[in-house]
Amino acid sequence: MVRRTRATTIAEVARHAGVSPATVSRVMNDRFLGEPEIADRVRAAARELEYSPNHLARSFALGQTNAIAFLVPDLANPSFQAVLSGLSKAAGDEGYRVLVADSAEIPEDEPLLAAEIRRRCDALVLCAPRMAEDALVRTTETLGPVVLMNRSSPSVTAPTLSVDSRSGFEALARHLYSLGHRRLVYVEGPPGVANEKRLQGLDDFRASVKGVTVERVAGGPGSESGLDAVEAVVRSKATAALAFNDLVAVGLVHGLVERGVRVPDDLSVTGFDDIPFARFMSPSLTTASVPHEVLGALAWSRMRSLIEGTTPEHDVVFQPRLEVRRSTAAPRG
Repeated sequence: MVRRTRATTIAEVARHAGVSPATVSRVMNDRFLGEPEIADRVRAAARELEYSPNHLARSFALGQTNAIAFLVPDLANPSFQAVLSGLSKAAGDEGYRVLVADSAEIPEDEPLLAAEIRRRCDALVLCAPRMAEDALVRTTETLGPVVLMNRSSPSVTAPTLSVDSRSGFEALARHLYSLGHRRLVYVEGPPGVANEKRLQGLDDFRASVKGVTVERVAGGPGSESGLDAVEAVVRSKATAALAFNDLVAVGLVHGLVERGVRVPDDLSVTGFDDIPFARFMSPSLTTASVPHEVLGALAWSRMRSLIEGTTPEHDVVFQPRLEVRRSTAAPRG
C-alpha cells in the first residue's frame, strides 16, 4: 500500500483507476449505476491511495448534511442542556448530529443566528421564548423545516412543543397559599412570552382568592438576577417569593442566606423547571417540574417527520408537576 503524507484527491483516485472524477464521486456516494467491475476498480484505487472522502462536500452534493441545528438563548442553563441531551440522543440513534447556537439572551440576534446555522444543517429546532412575534413568524416560514420549542403561537405553522407555565405558576402560588402565605413577591424574568405567561398564572390565582397581594420585583434569567433581587424582596415584606426559574431561585436563596434571612423559616422560595441541582441545594427547592429531556426527544420525532416529508405528530403542551420540597413552609407567627 502506498503511504502518503498528504490527503489524496478525488482526481488522483480517478487517474489511478482510469476513470473520470465524476465516476469516482458516484461510486463513493453509492450512486454509480455502471459496470460492477468499474466500481470495484475505483474502490480498490481508493483503498490503495488511502482516499478519505470530503464529507462536507459530499453533504452539499447530496443536498443533506445529516445534521440539525438547535438554537437556544443560553446553553449554560441546565434546562436547555437537558433538552439538548434528549434531542442529541434521539437524533444520534438515527445518524444525525446536532449543532448548537447560543444567542446569549439577546433575542434581537436570534433571527440572524438561526439563518446562519440553518445554512449548515438540514433543519432547525428553535428555542426562542423571547423572540419578537413577527420575527418568529418570518424565521419559521423561511428556515424550514423548523420545530418550535418552549413557545407556541397561532401564527406559526411549524410543530410546537411547549410548557404551560401559566398553570405551573398558578399551582406554585396555590401551594404557598395553602401553607398560609398571603403576601407574595414575584422575581420576574426577562421581558417576553415566558414572563408574561407566569404573570398570567399569578393573575389567575389572585382572581380566585381573597386577601392576597403579589408584588413584582425586576429580575432576569439567571442566578445573578436572583442575587440582585435580594434587597427588593426583603423590602417587600413578603413571606414567600416565586422566582422566574430555578436559576433565579438559587441566586435568591444564596443571597438571602448571606443576608441572614432563613429559608424557609423567614421566607419561602419557589422556582420553576426542576433542574437537577434543585433537589440537592440546601434547602431543596420547591419547584414546578418540566421533562426537558423528553421534550428534546419529542422534538426529534417531529423533526424526523418533517425531513422525511410525513405528517408530524400532534403539538404538545406539557403541564408542569408541582414538586414540594424543603424551601417552602408555613409562615412564622
